[in-house]
Formats: sequence, C-alpha cells, structure tokens
Amino acid sequence: MGRPLALPDGRVTLDAGALIALDRNDRRVVALLVRAAQSGCRVTVPASALAQAVRHPEHQVRLSRLVRQPTTAVVALDRVDAVNVGRLLASSGLARLDPHLVMLAL
Repeated sequence: MGRPLALPDGRVTLDAGALIALDRNDRRVVALLVRAAQSGCRVTVPASALAQAVRHPEHQVRLSRLVRQPTTAVVALDRVDAVNVGRLLASSGLARLDPHLVMLAL
C-alpha cells in the first residue's frame, strides 16, 4: 500500500495504493478515513490515482462510497498542473514518484 498523506492542515490525500487498500478493507486506511470523517477533514484523490484503482466500480463499494462523499474531492490534472508535475519529476531525482499526488498535497 502506498502511504496516504495526512497533512497538518487536516487534509488527507490518497494515492492508488491507498485506494486499492481501502477496496480490500485494509484496517489502516479505514481507520484513517474514519478519523478524517470524525474531524471533518477534506480527502483529496488525484483523478490519476482513481483511474489506477477503479476496475469494477459496481463491485468496489468502499471506493465508490468514498468518492461520492461531500468531503472527498477527486482532482483532475489540468495543463498548468501537468507542467508543474513535469518540473517536479525533473527535479526530484527519484526513480518513482506520484507527482500529481505531491502537487495536491502541497
């Protein structure tokens, strides 16, 4: 599972690994989302992560429920963000990075 980013300002950003873990009823992700809901945290999901996790939405009840919540925002990658993501990738020096996730977290 990827690590959801729990940010000090009360936002939680989920990557594809966390979405897949939620779909598999992983207790860590479920507990994080319960805490987020109890404290009114906003949950962000990069649309690219959602695309990686969704296979059969009619059967992925937990995932489908999460993205329909009013406190969940599925965020698309627009032109400006795509350019910034490219810059982030170029400067990161990391072999693997979900820059869209990082951009949303920032």
